[in-house]
Amino acid sequence: MVAAVAGLVLTGCGDESGGAGGTPSSSTPTPSTPTVTQSTPVAAGLPLTVTRTGGFAGFDDQVVLGADGVATVSSRGKETVRCKLDRSLLTTITTAAQQVDWAALQSTKPSTRHPDDMIVAVTANGKTARLEDPELKPLTTPVSKLLTEAAIPPGKLCKPV
Repeated sequence: MVAAVAGLVLTGCGDESGGAGGTPSSSTPTPSTPTVTQSTPVAAGLPLTVTRTGGFAGFDDQVVLGADGVATVSSRGKETVRCKLDRSLLTTITTAAQQVDWAALQSTKPSTRHPDDMIVAVTANGKTARLEDPELKPLTTPVSKLLTEAAIPPGKLCKPV
């Protein structure tokens, strides 16, 4: 399944030079630096790591997707590849990741449930769960697409870097 991750734009707003309660600000201009705070929705689960193991075919794949849209793809017996996701796929994955309540997600180490069980797991914000976990439902389709497009050699929506 492919997880789509939307690009995030962080913008600082407001006037940081004035004091509270009418306190005069310094007469010396200071450089304005936007203040960015991290919260669960802003973090949006990036970086995001998707692993696919087991199954009848004996998968052993890993895709690490950074906030910059670059995916590092590794698969047993193949060279590790880095590729840049197409903006539309990155946006889809980011949007889906923002819909997950990462703070409420119960992190579990996925284990096989039966012979030839294929495990697709997602790790983000310090939490890991199987893709079929109801909390990760928004990521189901985007992660499938990510696994397809970031396959080695990269697919049409993931260009080598």
